[in-house]
Amino acid sequence: MMRSIVEFGAIALAVSLYFLPSILADRRQRPDTLALALFNACLGWTVAGWGVALYWSLQAHQAHAPKAITLMNRQLQTAKVTAGILSRAQRRDRNNTSIEL
Repeated sequence: MMRSIVEFGAIALAVSLYFLPSILADRRQRPDTLALALFNACLGWTVAGWGVALYWSLQAHQAHAPKAITLMNRQLQTAKVTAGILSRAQRRDRNNTSIEL
């Protein structure tokens, strides 16, 4: 009976250690926890794969800009390009009219 309890404890400890990078990523609320957990599950059996997963889980994740800000920036860039095209067309039109006179 005691041997079974010790074996169960050893297995639980080994599984916890194996998935330590995934557990850390989940605790740190990383947005890519699922990808990290899949990487850990597939390649964690290699020492290098487990090390990479651990390193990945300890990295600070970058906060992405809200979509509204990205959309505003894109609209601003579109307006600048449109204004540039319009300005160039007006200059070309002025140059062509002066040549025809």
